[in-house]
Amino acid sequence: MKARAKELGLKGVRVNMAGCLDRCEFGPTMVIYPEGVWYRVRSRAEVNAVLEAHLLRGERVPALMLTERDVVEKAPKPRGDGAAAAVAAGDG
Repeated sequence: MKARAKELGLKGVRVNMAGCLDRCEFGPTMVIYPEGVWYRVRSRAEVNAVLEAHLLRGERVPALMLTERDVVEKAPKPRGDGAAAAVAAGDG
């Protein structure tokens, strides 16, 4: 993706690798900031489609976008100090 962004001459764009971004269930994902638009990309062709449409032309690629309907809110992970259990039990 970095190489392709450079080939396209995208200025002011930073491509960097991250962990799963807490969306592992969707496979490879990317998010474009500052808009906060999420995409599921499974091939080089899909990555290229997002780079060309979103970053070159300012358009979106709806077929690849993750929406709030796709993202299910996850329960908070226990902190390990008993606080989450106390709140769940009504003691907090």
